[in-house]
Amino acid sequence: MGVDYYKILQVDRSAKDDDLKKAYRKLAMKWHPDKNPNNKKEAEAKFKQISEAYDVLSDPQKRAVYDQYGEEGLKGVPPPGAGGFSSGSDGGPTTFRFNPRSADDIFSEFFGFSSPFGGMGDMGGRAGGSGFSRGGMFGEDIFAQFRSGAGEGSVEEILTIEIKPGWKKGTKITFPEKGNEQRGVIPADLVFIIDEKPHSLFKRDGNDLVVTQKISLVEALTGYTVQLTTLDGRNLTIPVNSIISPTYEEVVKGEGMPIPKEPSKKGNLRIKFNIKFPSRLTSEQKSGIKRLLTSP
Repeated sequence: MGVDYYKILQVDRSAKDDDLKKAYRKLAMKWHPDKNPNNKKEAEAKFKQISEAYDVLSDPQKRAVYDQYGEEGLKGVPPPGAGGFSSGSDGGPTTFRFNPRSADDIFSEFFGFSSPFGGMGDMGGRAGGSGFSRGGMFGEDIFAQFRSGAGEGSVEEILTIEIKPGWKKGTKITFPEKGNEQRGVIPADLVFIIDEKPHSLFKRDGNDLVVTQKISLVEALTGYTVQLTTLDGRNLTIPVNSIISPTYEEVVKGEGMPIPKEPSKKGNLRIKFNIKFPSRLTSEQKSGIKRLLTSP
């Protein structure tokens, strides 16, 4: 079998996707080369092995080939009598081509940055955080790595922050007594503060979502249908039959952000309009508009 990827990730052969992710997270944090400056060569080798093991086992096709033929099968060396390999046009075996991804790419995909340790250095006795948190329409788990303690007594730990739907920028998540540690003193709390990543279309106003639509003057006067894709991927069609003035807002109830204390309820979607006026009108157009808009 050669290298045992299951053993490297410390998982059973029946491990599911979630088990593989948890195992990779834990081991990649432990063996990241930046975290092991005193034995960098060994750490680099282990980090690469962990990444390769995850790359293979998390991909159903690679995992199936590995389970049947082992590492040799993955790397294009079919074992004697391997019936699962079809013949090539020259009569030789057509082998499964395995192109391992870079360890740093896999790590970045998981954590959003290539190294969580690079900017930490000597924390000078302070608790340091290098997680990232985002608010959003849906809840999600955020994994944050931090170092607490002073000098040689520092401790590495991975914390999981469950982001609840609708949490706002500035929401604080406190881990009691996970901060600075000193002898004879109760450790400080570790506090993470939620930030929001801006969206290209929607802006947030409390529990409401605000979107601006560009329309022509003709559409503002004669009617306009708003077509929108919501944050959770649904398509909305909202006909606006009122005359749209520059200050007009169309309010769609219950299509805003989830309300954290009442997750079944949502704020509103408020549609604003940016009306594009014509840059010039001919004298015929002017007289025609006057005639149409002047009350009899």
